[in-house]
Amino acid sequence: MQDSADAAAPQTRGFRLAAATGLHKGDRPYQQDQVLVMNHPRAAGCVIGVVADGMGGRSGGRKASDQVLMTARQLFARYKPGRDEAVHVLRQLLEDANTVIKLTALSSEQEPHSTLAAFLMNPEGDCAWIHAGDSRIYHFRRGQLVKRTKDHSYVQALVDRGEISEEDANVHPQSNILLGCLGMKSTPPPVDIHFVPKLEPDDLLMACSDGLWHYFKPEEMGRVLAEQPPRVAAELLVSEARRRARGTGDNISLAILKLEALPEPQEVEEPNAA
Repeated sequence: MQDSADAAAPQTRGFRLAAATGLHKGDRPYQQDQVLVMNHPRAAGCVIGVVADGMGGRSGGRKASDQVLMTARQLFARYKPGRDEAVHVLRQLLEDANTVIKLTALSSEQEPHSTLAAFLMNPEGDCAWIHAGDSRIYHFRRGQLVKRTKDHSYVQALVDRGEISEEDANVHPQSNILLGCLGMKSTPPPVDIHFVPKLEPDDLLMACSDGLWHYFKPEEMGRVLAEQPPRVAAELLVSEARRRARGTGDNISLAILKLEALPEPQEVEEPNAA
């Protein structure tokens, strides 16, 4: 496990924010995934999480994922909750990162590409997310799956047409073929945005690359994420993914944001007068 870190945990509107990241190169010779969880520098309770799975050789893939995170940091630093729209910032992240990645192709050993899975939560509890490729965002509530993103991949298209099942997709020989991601020359990246008007206490968001989700059913991940603090959950999921990969695992990255309910204030009984 190369990195697992807790983010700052401000309290806001009846819940506490807890976050963690995880990053591991798996059984690959080098790391092309990148991950970020970041508190807003001026707005407490505003958090962004980003996962980028780079592709394109040692230099190309890492440059692509680096560009995604650099773009996310720059845009988030300028973001003003209450004035700017989260969905607009995330769309700009996708578009700007896509442009920069295409420019880096001139100095890379292979054509660089990257997936994107990013969520942005505002202090009021509303949240938006965007994704491109097969890195996913999961929304759990008390361990139960509320929603997850749908991959922009060949096997997902087969699932949508009813030709194969979700279980078949995981072991399909062409499961790594993407129909949309950042950096493709002939195809613009898909703009797939979701908005949640209000997250609730005990809600959890997780962005992760296919090096993690490939080895789990949603129910398994939801149970671990509900029962453990984010940092512990990240370590457990990465460790189990490594075990199940049996020496063939991809890079692993994940970003977790958990809304932990605050305990109810206890009433203090007044002592009886003598």
